[in-house]
Amino acid sequence: MVIRSPDIDRAVLFYQNLGLQFTKHAHGSGPEHYSCEVDGLVFEIYPLRPTDAPTSAARLGFVVEQVDSLLKAFVELGAEIVSPPKDSPWGRRAVVRDLDGHSIELVEVPTGGGSDG
Repeated sequence: MVIRSPDIDRAVLFYQNLGLQFTKHAHGSGPEHYSCEVDGLVFEIYPLRPTDAPTSAARLGFVVEQVDSLLKAFVELGAEIVSPPKDSPWGRRAVVRDLDGHSIELVEVPTGGGSDG
């Protein structure tokens, strides 16, 4: 998955809040970019050049441990809340817009356990 940002260093700081670890790469004469691999998925942040189409129409989704605390950290970085946290059949969820306009869905999956009764 590749997204583009006019400021890749700022973008990588945003996504590191999800616990992602990036390394900076450049292939041949290509631009420097950040790359992260998690469970076989490669997530890259490339610079947005004037001739590139923006990637902000994409909606990204991440399963996270705590939606509310992560949302607070994102807002402190300047993210916009699109959909405030609320409980759903899939878990607690919220949607934010990152600093480059990408919509990010955050889902906190309920932990197992059940009741004793």
